[in-house]
Amino acid sequence: MTLREQIGAALKQAMKDKAGSRLATLRLINAAIKDQDIAARGGDNHEGVSDAEILAILGKMTKQRQESVRAYEEGGRLDLAEREREEIAVISEFLPKQLSDEEVEAAIREVIEETGADSIRDMGKIMGALKSRYAGQMDFGAVGPKVKARLS
Repeated sequence: MTLREQIGAALKQAMKDKAGSRLATLRLINAAIKDQDIAARGGDNHEGVSDAEILAILGKMTKQRQESVRAYEEGGRLDLAEREREEIAVISEFLPKQLSDEEVEAAIREVIEETGADSIRDMGKIMGALKSRYAGQMDFGAVGPKVKARLS
């Protein structure tokens, strides 16, 4: 079952269960995917975005909500922060398990060895390989400095 089908099934189930906040979040996910489908349309691409691209969309949505949680907490709006956390929980259901710090370090080591990277100039190559293999499984904002430290 593709990620798109899983989200569709969850949406239908949320409608049946009359789960309002879950349904709203799933609709936001669907809308974001459809936006990317429309943006990707053109040429020969009639299937829409791939699962890897959907994972990227979900990762971006999660990151946006985490930033909102921080902003709401700083502003004393704990009710809004809690709503954002609920949305993060729904979105996270469709993301693969996050890698531990040790697993991230091992992945970085493996890609550096495979690519033969030895300087900071190879960082783009390493990050590209990590993103293609581990989309949605690690925070690439945090991984970048780790890769940089290894190559320095």
